[in-house]
Order: sequence, then structure tokens, then C-alpha cells
Amino acid sequence: MSSRQGGKLKPLKAPKKKEQDYDDEDLAFKKKQMEDAKKLKDMQNQAKKGGPLITGGIKKSGKK
Repeated sequence: MSSRQGGKLKPLKAPKKKEQDYDDEDLAFKKKQMEDAKKLKDMQNQAKKGGPLITGGIKKSGKK
């Protein structure tokens, strides 16, 4: 009898993920994470352009 010892083995199937029930706290946390990621991405794009990172307007010195 022959065995599959020498042949290429098939990868094992990963178990299906269960749907999770999210409460309000989890949803708020995910929303905050997505907003933070969006802000970070915007700042990275702005840094690539070479523009100012903080758009607080013109800084004036104390001298007149």
C-alpha cells in the first residue's frame, strides 16, 4: 500500500471565525481606533507633501 508520505501535503483548513456580539463600549472603541488611524494617515500624507504639520496659523514673536 502506498502512503502520502512523499507527496505535497495539503494545508489544514482554518476554523471559521465566530461572529462576535459587540456592545456599545466595543463599538465606541473601534470607532475611536478608526478615527485615530485616519488622522495618522492624513498627517503622514501631509508630511510627505512637506507642508506644516500643525496648522495653527502664523506664529508671532513677542517683539513689536
